[in-house]
Amino acid sequence: MTEPSTKPAARTPGVVQPDVPDEVIRVLNVLPSASMVVAPDGSVLRCNARATGLGLVSRSSVTIPDIRHLIERVVEDGHAREQEMRVRRPPLGRELLELRVRVAPLGTGAILILIDDLAEERRVDVVRRDFVANVSHELKTPVGALALLAEAVLAASDDPEQVRHFAERMQVEASRLSHLVQDVIDLSRLQGDDPMTRAEVVDVDELVRRAIDEVRTLAGRQDIELLTGDPCGALVYGDERQLLAALRNLLANAISYSPSHTRVAVGTRQVDQVVEIAVKDQGIGIAPNDVDRVFERFYRVDPARSRVTGGTGLGLAIVKHVSQNHGGECTVWSEPGVGSTFTIRLPEYQPSSSSVDRAIDLDATDSASGEDQA
Repeated sequence: MTEPSTKPAARTPGVVQPDVPDEVIRVLNVLPSASMVVAPDGSVLRCNARATGLGLVSRSSVTIPDIRHLIERVVEDGHAREQEMRVRRPPLGRELLELRVRVAPLGTGAILILIDDLAEERRVDVVRRDFVANVSHELKTPVGALALLAEAVLAASDDPEQVRHFAERMQVEASRLSHLVQDVIDLSRLQGDDPMTRAEVVDVDELVRRAIDEVRTLAGRQDIELLTGDPCGALVYGDERQLLAALRNLLANAISYSPSHTRVAVGTRQVDQVVEIAVKDQGIGIAPNDVDRVFERFYRVDPARSRVTGGTGLGLAIVKHVSQNHGGECTVWSEPGVGSTFTIRLPEYQPSSSSVDRAIDLDATDSASGEDQA
């Protein structure tokens, strides 16, 4: 189900709230800025998807204290105000937002707030320049390999066996190049994209089920068992296509770096208005000096293994950007020879007061440590 672009918030019982004119609602529907209309008491009457995606509204309340204070000043004297501020993005508080906030009274007694994210534009420009430099370097390897293999085929034109061998190697390199180009396209879109413009309410249990189905064939080829925990019933708000791609990348990564006859498990849980999706494997693990770098673009923990599996070094970077675009994060716990646990943490849609732990452990004997890792 798709979230409406401008939605009414819950009304405070027993309090007469000012009306929001239809003309204002239509304007909010097309504004690229995060926007909301609040009553004089600070309760949110209307907000658009961008305001929800940035975590500025929760349960009909404005979550940022500095914005609430600005609203109070406008209510007191009726004068419009504009202010730039640096705040932590709710509910995780890990990301720093640079906002331009404009607050103005409406004729009906309601207050209009328009919010622009200044940091996003600056970050995208820097990332785009670095990205172009990295892509240029990475494309040289498969393109150069294809050129050399083509020369080898010409030189061995009278030897069918050698031609077949070099042709097979060309297919491998072409496939690697195709995957690299597709990952480059996906990551480029993520870095300049706002998923909240296409946001909808996403069922986490259905998301996990679809991701598992998409990697089941890959797991079967490597004799790896896929496990899932009990349904948690959690909902998140965002771009379902991006979230599915992120979870699929984590699962494919876990399968590629795990030996045969092992297990990969997916567990979900809700904690303090945050939904956690943890992917746990029994793979080769990650050395301590590599853990902090695994989300960097084109960084490979084991380059030799990446050449065998066809890894591009962009999968975890895509996961990182999808998580950040949805106001969340992706964390990792790993120990060489034991395995890794990657956890996507996202703001919960319609948060409940109870924390329901649905995480699944691979072995009953390590249940306590598994919860810490996730």
